[in-house]
Formats: sequence, structure tokens, C-alpha cells
Amino acid sequence: METSIASSSSPLRFSLNPTNPRPNLNPAPRLAPSGPGGRQPAVATRLRAISPSPTPSPPAPTESFGFDALKDTFSVDVAAAEARPLDVPLAAPFTIASSRLDAVSNVAVRVELSSGAVGWGEAPVLPSVTAEDQPAALAAVARACALLAAAPSAPLGAVLRDVAEALPGHAFASARAGVEMAVIDAVANSIRIPLWRLFGGASNSVTTDITIPIVTPNEAAQLAAKYRGQGFQTLKLKVGKNLNSDMEVLKAIRLVHPDCSFILDANEGYTANQAIEVLDRLNEMGVTPVLFEQPVHRDDWEGLRHVSVAAMDKYRVAVAADESCRSLLDAQKIIHGNLAHVINIKLAKMGVLGALEVIDAARKAGIALMIGGMVETRIAMGFAGHLAAGLGCFSFIDLDTPLLLSDDPVYGGYEASGPLYKFTNARGHGGFLHLDNNSGWK
Repeated sequence: METSIASSSSPLRFSLNPTNPRPNLNPAPRLAPSGPGGRQPAVATRLRAISPSPTPSPPAPTESFGFDALKDTFSVDVAAAEARPLDVPLAAPFTIASSRLDAVSNVAVRVELSSGAVGWGEAPVLPSVTAEDQPAALAAVARACALLAAAPSAPLGAVLRDVAEALPGHAFASARAGVEMAVIDAVANSIRIPLWRLFGGASNSVTTDITIPIVTPNEAAQLAAKYRGQGFQTLKLKVGKNLNSDMEVLKAIRLVHPDCSFILDANEGYTANQAIEVLDRLNEMGVTPVLFEQPVHRDDWEGLRHVSVAAMDKYRVAVAADESCRSLLDAQKIIHGNLAHVINIKLAKMGVLGALEVIDAARKAGIALMIGGMVETRIAMGFAGHLAAGLGCFSFIDLDTPLLLSDDPVYGGYEASGPLYKFTNARGHGGFLHLDNNSGWK
């Protein structure tokens, strides 16, 4: 019996009550130099209106438990751990420059401590980005769960290090993230505090953008009109397959949602010259995106730098590294080489502890941060949302993919009203799944 998580008789459904939170203005990070010509870097400026959570009224002060301190002081004794497939259809196909997805095929993770506290995690799988597919992630998580269940009691930090050793590097990053989420959620449930407090307590809410995948101009316009009615002010537009088609989609969206802010996400689809041409043509239309995410191939470091310099010098547009940043080493290369203005944090790319390392490095270097995810349920997205709210350091929030699913298999968890997510649960991330005897969770 899951004594540590409140139950519910029916799944939480997303409310579509519109909200229109006032966006914050966040300082842009240091800018990339212009290249071999020796031109000095441009003076840092502020990014235009963006999509992070508005600064809420500070929550009432309560006893605080820091995550770093807890790694040394909390003893973890795992009684049971297991992994099962987590399959959910999408409401519509999700097409990006590098792949198409019709359903979520992730891995759910459940960890129970000897105290009875239960934690939930999710290993998101997107083969074009993660190294694992679902069978590989399921096998990897199962191995780690067996090790956890057989291991003696140990401090949280040591347990998480053991998980990292069992599931090392980018090859197992998504599986590692799912296990780390479940262990940390179980600990938070055990000490009866929500994850956003564990990670710093900066806020108990976030405001997300919402994604329009690669579709026809008419379909994009319909989605934009729908999202405008639900209160979304920042639209993340997937581009990168066909430059001319991308322009037509942008024009169609602009007609039905003229006051929205745009994030462009090319998912590695452009060359550097094509990416700059996109910005030139948008400028002719009177459109300036607030962010241009991963314009070139992940390994095209010079191309990324070239687009970053041109985007900021010509149009004051920040460029984000997503697929190019899969580890602390990648982040350090981006920081030291001034290759991008923003780093996109995804737990499935680097695990929870790996993400915290990159976040720390970026904050120290003055590089802005974005948080996103793969196509995930509210288990993984809820964990990421708590992390973002608790740390309070993200300029861009992109945690929308549960809204794109045909069904919500998660019980409890955060409350969603349009783009606003509120973390009102009393402990952990608050979400859980019901056991399906047919081999999965539902």
C-alpha cells in the first residue's frame, strides 16, 4: 500500500481556464564573440518578454530541507523497486525535424522504502535524442532496480552514486533519470515535503510555453487559435524540415495569434546559413522570436557559434543549445567557447544529478537556462516542474508535452490551468500510477 502518496479516485484532467500571467524579463547571458576577425563581444542586453513563471508571492515559510544536505544525512533503505512500460497515445502525431512520434513509449519506475514511502519516476524515450529505446531503457532500469532492492541501507548521496555507476553516461541517461526521480521522490515523501521545497523553495508554480509540431499552415493556425483561447502567450514552433514551409506556418499563426511570443526549435534541422536566413525573413515580416533553439546539428559547434553571433548582433535573438548539450563536458565547451546564450536542461539527456551539475556551471558562468523534456507524462514533467520552481533560475519553461497526450494516466500531481502549473501537493511530486495486472501501469 502506498502510504506516502495521497490517492485519488480518478485521474487529474487538465483545466483549460485561460490565464495570462505577466512574463518576467530576464537578463541575457554573455554574448559570443564574432569570430576570427577579432571583434569584441556585444554588450549584454535583456531578452524580450518570455515564458517563465511570473514571480509569485513567496510561499509561507516552513522548515527547509536542502537537497545537498539530505544526500549526506538521509539513509535510504529500499524495500522494493520495479520498472514497467508506460505507453500512452498522443492526441495527434508529433513531428519534428528529426523524427515523428505517435505515442509515448516510456518506462515508469516505482521505488518503495522500508518505511513505506513510495516514489515514482519516468524514463522518457525519444530515440532521436535519447540513446535508449523502450526495451533498452526497461532492461537498464530493471537492472538498477534489482541493485537498489538488494543493497543495504546507505546515505542518499551514495545510493545515487551507485545508480550513476550502474547506468553511466549519456548511453543510459534517460534510464538513470527515471531511477533518480523515483528515489528522490520517495525520500521527499518520507520526510513529507514537496520537491519544490527540497530543491530550494523559490516558487511553487511555473508557466510553460506550448509546442506546435511540424504541421500544415492551416493545422498550425487552428492550434494557435486554440492555445490562445487557453491563455498560452508563448508558442514554441517546430521548424527545420523545409524553410519555405516554415515561413508559411509562421504567417498563418501570426494571423490568429498576433500578440504571441515565438520560440523557434529547429531540432538540428538547418545549416547555419539557413538558420540566419530564417531570421532575416522573419525580420522582413516584422517577427522577432524570443529564442532560437538548436538551429544546427548537435556536432556543428562552429555553426552554432556562427548563428549565435549573427542572431544576437543583427536581431538581439538568443540561441539555445539543446541536443548539443548532453553532459557537463558539453556545457563547459559551450560556456568556454561562447557558443550559445542559453542551455536547455532536460533530465532525460543527463539525469537529475547531471542536470544539477550543468545548472550550477551555467549559473556561475552567467549563461541563461531553459528547462524542457522529451514527450513525457506528468510523472517526469512534474518532477522537472518542481525542480524548475524550486530553483527559480530558468528563463524559459518548456514543460508542455503532457498536454499533447490523448489521455492522462497520472493520478494526483500538479494542477494545470492553461499554461500555469501549481505544485500544491504536500510531498514529493505528488503523482503516481495505478497498477495494471496486464504488465504496465495505467
